Amino acid sequence: MLDSSLHDLLAQVASMYYEQDLTQNDIATQLGLSRVKVYRLLKQAKAEGIVEITINWLIERDPSLEKDLCQTFGLKDALVLKTLTPNRSAALPALGQLAANYLERILTDNSTLAVCLGRSTYEAIHAISPGFQAKVRVAQAMGSMPFSMQDIDSATLARHLAQKLGGEVLYLSSPLMADSVEAAEVLRSQRHIKQVLMAARVADVALLGIGNLDPNYSGLLKAGFITPAELAELANGGAVGDVAGQIFDLNGECHHCEYNQRVIGVTLAELKHIPITLAIAMGLPKAKAILGGLRTGAINVLCTDDTAAREVLSLNENF
Repeated sequence: MLDSSLHDLLAQVASMYYEQDLTQNDIATQLGLSRVKVYRLLKQAKAEGIVEITINWLIERDPSLEKDLCQTFGLKDALVLKTLTPNRSAALPALGQLAANYLERILTDNSTLAVCLGRSTYEAIHAISPGFQAKVRVAQAMGSMPFSMQDIDSATLARHLAQKLGGEVLYLSSPLMADSVEAAEVLRSQRHIKQVLMAARVADVALLGIGNLDPNYSGLLKAGFITPAELAELANGGAVGDVAGQIFDLNGECHHCEYNQRVIGVTLAELKHIPITLAIAMGLPKAKAILGGLRTGAINVLCTDDTAAREVLSLNENF
């Protein structure tokens, strides 16, 4: 318990610094103290709760969870949205805005951005400020989805992003998944596809979604690339999610299945060489997919919500 005189001194110093905008040197001169003493008093004022600092984020974040995620998974950065609603569709645009703000901070002229498909990546691209220009080269990092899912397809997203940023786009003229392993090898050998994939592999930034293998959410199932029975077989074999169409288990191991060999796009191993790989995903249903995705080592920046973040950290302790 502070005595009255010390409490008053701490409050006085804090008021002079935070409310009157005096420098620490000015305060030291007026009160006959050393600058070091003033610094220590300001620090103590915060520790004792005399000073409480509130940061009014336009989008409220959870710095504590961000720190925990970075320390636990060795991330370069984490962006955790404090959700005010359990409604995912209502919260997703805010998550997209959070990711867009991050992209606007890191993108520079003449850099290359590799783009994968997904609803979350769509929201991030949609949220980028109309006036932001970086002349970024945008490379489609994975093949395309059927026409029924064109709004969130990687080709559509790459085009929209390039238009917003004032840059060029490199299209990958291929389906996301070939009919067979042999057909996939033929597609990958085509000169144009090889060139676009090479540009994606050496990108400065990759924008990713994290797919869920739950039949209620799976994009691979909705696109018709796998059947409900095949999806159930994958789940029974330990698969939990996909990044760039590559299926993995809870330990982050690339699932040894034919589907991964049929995917046309950057691989998990290739994503590890891209300096910034920003993955966006939210909600409890995606927690296991997010954890598996983080454990692949292919993601070094995560944008998620507080509910998913807590569940991911809890799962990591138990599995």
